[in-house]
Amino acid sequence: MAITVLLVDDHKIVREGTRQLLAQYADIHVVGEATDGQEAVRLAGELQPEIIVMDVRLPNLNGIEATQIISQSYPNTKILILSAYDEDSYIVPLFEAGACGYLLKTSSGEELAQAIRSVHAGETVLSQRIGSRLVKLINHRRKFQQKDLIEGLTLREMEVLKAAAYGDSNKAIAAKLNLSVQTVQVHLRNIYSKLNVGSRSEAVAHAIQYGWITLQRNDE
Repeated sequence: MAITVLLVDDHKIVREGTRQLLAQYADIHVVGEATDGQEAVRLAGELQPEIIVMDVRLPNLNGIEATQIISQSYPNTKILILSAYDEDSYIVPLFEAGACGYLLKTSSGEELAQAIRSVHAGETVLSQRIGSRLVKLINHRRKFQQKDLIEGLTLREMEVLKAAAYGDSNKAIAAKLNLSVQTVQVHLRNIYSKLNVGSRSEAVAHAIQYGWITLQRNDE
């Protein structure tokens, strides 16, 4: 029996190209395509694919959130991330959410096919670059201690940082926390200053490394 696969990517050309690549392998069968995280969750339930090959940055529901929902709702479906991004702010959250593998889009069709087979067999698959960064992140993680900060983050700043870790836009964070977009931007600037970083991804990576956020939506 061929391994059933659902493709999730918001770019049609990527989905078409991936489908054509996988069509070369008789033991892999693409049963559907989704254009965003919400559709991925819906089709995971309808099609019950054995493997979902999913991007990280998706509209409506991002890859981290979709991975967590699918992993909890459909534990027999395994998720393989296929993304152009190797940012630290994605790697640990995705595996905590339940992903079984992480490949970069620079991978070949044969590498993707073999990764699908490996994940199906219960193995964890990582691109070499992702594996190196994951090991580094895990080795440096430790529990949060307020003394580790020159000036501690406020509760609200931690809420903003946690939302940012899920890939939420400033507008989405503002709506969730009942703030203005401008206030969210101020909080982010304060966070960058306190952590001595220059971007959202650096701030999130810092929080992940030090174990400040659990990245579980039901903790909120």
